[in-house]
Amino acid sequence: MQPSKMLKNYEVIDNQITDEGDIVHFALYAYVEPVSFEEALKNNKWVNAMKVELKSIETNHTWLLMELLKLKRPIAVKWVFKVKRNPAGEVVKHKARLVAKGFL
Repeated sequence: MQPSKMLKNYEVIDNQITDEGDIVHFALYAYVEPVSFEEALKNNKWVNAMKVELKSIETNHTWLLMELLKLKRPIAVKWVFKVKRNPAGEVVKHKARLVAKGFL
């Protein structure tokens, strides 16, 4: 079985057995999306992706910033980062989205 083209940046170790008898099955990925805002700030590609997202929000009037009324809680937001790839597995875009967190 041939691995996917997406796996060209992976090192796959499969079906090896440790001295304790455990089966090892894992893959190491060479390029990972950031999981926090602070981590994303360290790379200009992610900073530019966040700027594009903020510009889109402003242009489309997606959100309206208002003064918070008494006894109301603000809606929390978080950044979600995703690398977009073409069928050959090459990175074509760094995408950042500002999304509302789930709330009760």
